[in-house]
Amino acid sequence: MAELPDQPWTLSLDEILRQLHVSSDAGLTESEVEQRRKQYGENRLQEAKGKSAWRIFIEQFQSLIIGILAVAAVLSFAFSQWIEGIAVIIAIVINTAIGFFTEYKAIRSMEALQKLSSTTAKVRRNGRLQEIPAVELVPGDIVIVESGDAIAADLRIIEAANLQVNESSLTGESLPVGKDVQPLNADIPLAEHHNMLYKGTALTRGSGSGVVVATGMKTQLGHISELAQKAGKSDKTPLEKRLDELGQWLVWVTIAIVIVVAIAGIVAGRDLFLMVETAIALAVGAVPEGLPIVATVALARGMWRMAKRHALINQLSAVETLGATSVICTDKTGTLTENQMTVSRIFIDAGEIQVTGEGLTTQGEFQFSPLHLRNCSTWAKPKTALLPAPCPPASNQVLTALLEVGMLCNNAALQPEDSNESRVVGDPMEVALLVAGAKAGMQRPQLLQKTPEVREEAFDPDLKMMTTIHKIEGQYRFAVKGAPEAVLQACTRVLTDSDAVHMTEEIRQDWQERINQLAQQGLRTLALAQKITQSEKADPYADLTLLGIVGLLDPPREEVIPAIKECQEAGIRVVMVTGDQPVTAKNIAIAVGLTDDQQADVIKGQDLKSFEELSPDERQRIVQSAVLARVSPEQKLNLVDLHQRHQAVVAMTGDGVNDAPALRKADIGVAMGQRGTQVAKEAADMVLQDDAFASIVAAVEQGRAIFNNIRKFTVYLLSGNVGEIILVATASLLNAPLPLLPLQILYINVVNDALPALALGVGEGEPALMKHPPRPANEPILTRRHWLAIAGYGLVIAATLGGAFILALTWLGLNEQQAVTITFMTLGFTRLWHVFNMRDRNSGLFRNEITRNPYVWGALIFCTGLLLIAVHVPVLSDVLQTADPGVDGWLLIVGMSIIPLIIGQITKLINRKKRKLK
Repeated sequence: MAELPDQPWTLSLDEILRQLHVSSDAGLTESEVEQRRKQYGENRLQEAKGKSAWRIFIEQFQSLIIGILAVAAVLSFAFSQWIEGIAVIIAIVINTAIGFFTEYKAIRSMEALQKLSSTTAKVRRNGRLQEIPAVELVPGDIVIVESGDAIAADLRIIEAANLQVNESSLTGESLPVGKDVQPLNADIPLAEHHNMLYKGTALTRGSGSGVVVATGMKTQLGHISELAQKAGKSDKTPLEKRLDELGQWLVWVTIAIVIVVAIAGIVAGRDLFLMVETAIALAVGAVPEGLPIVATVALARGMWRMAKRHALINQLSAVETLGATSVICTDKTGTLTENQMTVSRIFIDAGEIQVTGEGLTTQGEFQFSPLHLRNCSTWAKPKTALLPAPCPPASNQVLTALLEVGMLCNNAALQPEDSNESRVVGDPMEVALLVAGAKAGMQRPQLLQKTPEVREEAFDPDLKMMTTIHKIEGQYRFAVKGAPEAVLQACTRVLTDSDAVHMTEEIRQDWQERINQLAQQGLRTLALAQKITQSEKADPYADLTLLGIVGLLDPPREEVIPAIKECQEAGIRVVMVTGDQPVTAKNIAIAVGLTDDQQADVIKGQDLKSFEELSPDERQRIVQSAVLARVSPEQKLNLVDLHQRHQAVVAMTGDGVNDAPALRKADIGVAMGQRGTQVAKEAADMVLQDDAFASIVAAVEQGRAIFNNIRKFTVYLLSGNVGEIILVATASLLNAPLPLLPLQILYINVVNDALPALALGVGEGEPALMKHPPRPANEPILTRRHWLAIAGYGLVIAATLGGAFILALTWLGLNEQQAVTITFMTLGFTRLWHVFNMRDRNSGLFRNEITRNPYVWGALIFCTGLLLIAVHVPVLSDVLQTADPGVDGWLLIVGMSIIPLIIGQITKLINRKKRKLK
């Protein structure tokens, strides 16, 4: 049984592998993995406790609203009004119960969403490369790491190629730290463990492998006791804070109003207790205490809807920001395109080779077309056209060398077609190179047996190249791949059928034309080169011999074109930001509908300087461009800053570790779930599980719907409450009988309003949401138009209730208790029908987002039942002091309660016609 090594940084590679009973070439077997998992458990940290049910319950009482209700209960008991006191306590219990269950469900829903996103790790087990969930790592696992990976366990490094790690989360060191494999002394500090990779850190450069020496709570990160506290913090979103502030502001405004009303009533000779209790009831009735609760439910529901559309939200605040997005900066590969690359064309010195077969099929042919004379110094097209002819790679030494380099300079894995394991592991471009080699009958494991890898120079984003060094017959073969312009610049020779010839500037220019030709056809280009030396220490990127250029086909996603069109109709600018060639980028942009201009201006990354370094004309040119090519991660940061300075709300996609700053800088950072690095995912606000652009658009639409829903139920709650205040305040000031009793106000606001508001909060939104431009990012929840609507609806509701009360007393000749009951029931049904006034201004009268919302109809049916039992169930009717209004009374209730609905709909139709005339 393997024991965890003590101070693994002091052990040599042979000692650490022997102590863990593992081979670095084969890794652990499945039986060994299972046994060690039983011994050490899963690779998990102790999860920080989320907000407990008890804490959620206690927090329901930490509210000014509850305090006011408690004062009302105390006053009721003080004046020996036992029924009213008990009723107020019941109202407190109901309000608390609604708040508790809705918040509890919302928080648990969000916690469940967090678990949908999992970290993975590449391991070597049973001699094969596999990708597994990081929680399944066990001590002794051989883990393969590369730039952008988040380290998932404590590793002793056994191979290192330019390894640099960001250990700031562990040591506080802000700069990346270089790593190697040499043993160290026992007493050196953690920050100097240069042969270790620790859980929670991030690989910023290079590649390598390591053996797991600790998992879970046995890791260095597991020893940090503050971890659980940090993980448990959960701040409110800006939207929730604004709603809280709105609620607090309304509380104090309302308190001022009711104090005036109470004093006026007392001066007018009204009963002291009645006026005090009425004032307190008005204070409660005027404040929509359900706002924060409904907002949390709406946001959580929106997160689930986005998750179903493959968009996982890391930050709850991102949901509201999504609705204001005005610019989407998106990557090309895998987001606008399928990211299923296939080598379709190859240029070597002698000509062009077309490769048949798409996807992962290893069945295909190589068709050769000569394009110029063999003499590399005098390029010229043949005088007569030649048909493509079969070109077996074994008969062409240049093609063979190119395919070999493509397979050697590679970190992907391709399993046989009959394998039960996942067929591919790794970058799609590298997988495409393995498939091309397989079509020629080559296999990477066999190549590595003949030319074993000595070391690797990991891909350098600045140099845009990668190298692996292999031993071959006493010499060293450097296999290089990278961006064509970078590799071309590093080459001094070109391999021909006969020999390697010197590369002149004329030849270099001709090769550049071949690169442009591939790019113009929308192909992604990659250059392959090599050199043979006597020393493995030679400069990997000097004096190279060019083998050829590979063109990879990556077709646009089918759903991208309609998604981009939808963005354009919604006033959202879509900007392609890619590291590819400008010509390739422009062709893809035209294919997906980003532009239809064949002469479209393509901004190059080198032109993306900081805001201060750009002239006003240059800034405007960049902001207006839809295509940016050869852009580095650092330049993405400048692009985000430039758009934000032009008042745009920017969503930026990214997948690499170097994209993390731009993802954090953007208003919405979007990481790729399939090909993205763990560092990018952790920096982002949203992770796309399918890497699809259409998922971003769907998330933006859902963000708009959520903000609109929150705005709707805010207007709904406030307008009804304003109507109550106007009615009771007017009656008090006129020394008229009170048309509503305090407990009746509590019943409507605490019991009857909650469900319709929740139903509005979880609506799916109007289909025409994406037909309008985005709202300004600084636009408040309630604009001037909404405040006017609240005041208007409030006046109409107050007038309707007052009219119902007067008609009940005069026209129907009912007693005061029956008249108050009619006002109470009219208020209840008015607020139920009032929900239909919350439809969008441009939606249909009968078919709209409210009528299509099943939750609205459920709320109406349930709340109708609550109103009826308030009159016809003896105990409750006694508490609320209601009386059967009779048939005429019910007809009056129905007739009066629909008046605000009719006026609201007529107003919407008039305003709609006015907008059309404009």
